[in-house]
Amino acid sequence: MAAPRTNRRFVATFVRHYLHYDRDNPFIFISTLLAFLGIAAGVMVLMVAMGIMNGTYTQFKDRLFVMNYPLTITSFDKGVSQATVDAIADAFPRLKLSPYYSTQVITRNEDAVQGCMVFGVDFDKESRINPVIRKTLTPPFHADTPWRMIVGDGLAVEMGARKGDKLTLYFSEQQAVGLGSMPLQKRFVIDGIFDSGLAAYDKAIIYTTQTALRTLLHRDAQLYDGIHIYSEDAMRDLPRIRAILPDDLDIQGWWQQNGSFYSAMELQKKALFLVLLLIILVASLNIISSLLMTVMSRRSEIALMRILGATRREIYLIFFRLGLIIGGLGIAAGTLLGGIGIWLLKTFDLITLPADVYGDTKLPVDLLWSDFGFILLGASLIIILSALYPARKAAATDPLHVLRNE
Repeated sequence: MAAPRTNRRFVATFVRHYLHYDRDNPFIFISTLLAFLGIAAGVMVLMVAMGIMNGTYTQFKDRLFVMNYPLTITSFDKGVSQATVDAIADAFPRLKLSPYYSTQVITRNEDAVQGCMVFGVDFDKESRINPVIRKTLTPPFHADTPWRMIVGDGLAVEMGARKGDKLTLYFSEQQAVGLGSMPLQKRFVIDGIFDSGLAAYDKAIIYTTQTALRTLLHRDAQLYDGIHIYSEDAMRDLPRIRAILPDDLDIQGWWQQNGSFYSAMELQKKALFLVLLLIILVASLNIISSLLMTVMSRRSEIALMRILGATRREIYLIFFRLGLIIGGLGIAAGTLLGGIGIWLLKTFDLITLPADVYGDTKLPVDLLWSDFGFILLGASLIIILSALYPARKAAATDPLHVLRNE
């Protein structure tokens, strides 16, 4: 025997009826309104909070990219050969490569002393993958003169030096002096001062030419200490590049070089999402309570509908749709309010940040479509589950028992 057809018009009529304000039971309407507002507030807060979290994460990641690079190849043994550089360039033509030499030095200017890491790079190649270097290489930069360098603004302040001044670098290598030896030293001219936005890096990193370090350290022109690599998708490219590297070379991604920071940001983002999702969960309890109160206050009406021919499924659909409408409107309102909030934060300096700490005075906001999808999915699942129990409770109403007691 075929199941009776659902009267959709009947269901829609009573859904609209129960959405109206009930003078006899005003608390039900208030509870429904609170559920709507709670869900709207939860979705809005989730959107804004996840946007701020992802914007902050992206900003810090971009800054880490500046000095850490998406991928870096280093050597366990003799170095990275030019043949390896060419092989990577041929296998991955879309990647941008910048071979480098590196060593630790002590920087001195009069009484100021500071330990630093100096990189010998091809400034043309390095500027293609490092926007800070590219911005610093403004005319007149004498890249063809080997004994010139660019330093961070933090180091320049520590040394009390400006563009055009000279700094002495002391290397770990020794040079013969008379019957003894002393650390190798060389004076370099500051040809540019960069600001990466990361104070620790600006105090500790110097860039000079490959010719300078190769000459001072007696390095082979066909062997480098490492390669800086720019990749649009570093996590995917890392294992593919590792597969073609010799055994004495290693490759690391920026997330491995900054593992603690990366893990902390990922954990914080997930924890924030789950905690703020509880706002919607709490608001959904109002949906359950308001629907249950509607069921209890309308028991006689439900029993009468059952006696007049309404099926259990139709009663179930009335209250299930009622819960979905309340929650769906809350999600829609929350999405609208969240979008407005994100637009306001992006457009106006409603919250001002210290530029010396964060690099920008405007609060970074960037809501990903994936995060937005998870917000809608999580909120929708909570609302669907919240509407199930009251709908089943209404459908299970026994008309004979109710009318007998009435």
